[in-house]
Amino acid sequence: MSSTTSYVSDSTATRQQRFSAAQAGLRLGERLRQLRVAAGMTQTELAGDRFSKEYVSQIERGKTRPTPDTIQWLAERLSVDAGFLANGVSADERGRVDAALARADALLEARRNDEALAEFERVRSAVLATGLPELEVRALSGEATVRMRRAEIRDAIGLLERARALTETETFSDIERADVLFRLGVARFKLNSVQTAIALFDEALKVADASEIPSDHLRSNIFAWRSRCYRRRRDLEAAREDVERALELAESLNDTRTAADVYFQASIIADREGHWVLARSYAERAKAAYEELSDRGNLGRLLNNLGGINFLLGHPDEALALLKDSVRIALEVGNDDEAAHAVNGIAQVHLRTGDVARAEEQARYALKLLGDRVDEMHEIGNAQLVLGRALLAQDRLDDAEQAFKAGEAAYDQMSSGSHRAEAWIAQGDLATRRGEDRKAAELYRRAADALQDVRF
Repeated sequence: MSSTTSYVSDSTATRQQRFSAAQAGLRLGERLRQLRVAAGMTQTELAGDRFSKEYVSQIERGKTRPTPDTIQWLAERLSVDAGFLANGVSADERGRVDAALARADALLEARRNDEALAEFERVRSAVLATGLPELEVRALSGEATVRMRRAEIRDAIGLLERARALTETETFSDIERADVLFRLGVARFKLNSVQTAIALFDEALKVADASEIPSDHLRSNIFAWRSRCYRRRRDLEAAREDVERALELAESLNDTRTAADVYFQASIIADREGHWVLARSYAERAKAAYEELSDRGNLGRLLNNLGGINFLLGHPDEALALLKDSVRIALEVGNDDEAAHAVNGIAQVHLRTGDVARAEEQARYALKLLGDRVDEMHEIGNAQLVLGRALLAQDRLDDAEQAFKAGEAAYDQMSSGSHRAEAWIAQGDLATRRGEDRKAAELYRRAADALQDVRF
């Protein structure tokens, strides 16, 4: 287990569980006492022939936690809803909160993010008023997912840490615990804490595997996201192994959306490994699935990937058409960051085909769209290097140096030696152009040293 990952120790978790159970018992006991007094009954009368007065007294003082059957029996004696006695919320009220959360979940699934966030915020007080941890975890996890999509990563982590603490109690299943760990892993990945994300995904898989409840959908998602981590670290062999596991699970579920997402990741990995025909095949499958789902957001992202593959296969005109479609769709659905990815792809096509002025223009546009998003440091660094190389090709050496240094600074926030190596190689090329051979050699050696531990 990584020392950088903040897990609750067994002793701390046990203390939390005992404290939570004790508090729940006290609240139930107080409700029982209030309802008994309101009904004009003594402890002996409430106990009837089934229990002793002392047993009722122990429940009221929080010393004993009654079984569900006992709660049902006591509720009938008091003519109240068993759910209200157990949790302080009636079945009708829980139903209303469940319905509100279901609506928020549906908006989340439809990627109507602003509406989903408004719904989660609206239902927050009602969820807390129920005092039901399972509803709170559901609300916290859903809101965290929306906030991640809005690049509010640290806010999402705060919500998920609260959800993780709640799921440590014995009332939650291993699958629920694994789901929260998975979402935390995604958030940490988006903050470029790749090693921490891997540790969280490892733990999520371990917890999910320990459960007797089927969890193929969750496990497929965990493998797919851990594959992204390995890809970010340039460990393409491990990335491919994970994406193959994810794909096998997704196909067995006959889940179009999950399969589409995994095909997308498989395409990216095949692309990185230089298997461009295979990459295009995976991308076309993902494209068909997203079109079937009418998922314009992911379709736009996929077209960006497909455009890059077509360029590598020697079809620059087709590549530009696909990339422009990607930009158009991304802007239509309000995904400026995804539009930036495709714009940067257009800049790279122009750079590699010799149209350096257009490459500069598009790289600057991509950087404008990206702003200073903490979850887009990889793309910001990439765009800065494209800009720098376009400027270098125009003999604007000082401007190129500024762009290369900005790219290195972005990669520094990722703590990725392999990505910093790209910036050092670019700066080495600049030093060579200036005739600074010793400086160039030093930069190239630094890049080579950084890449020694990278597995391809």
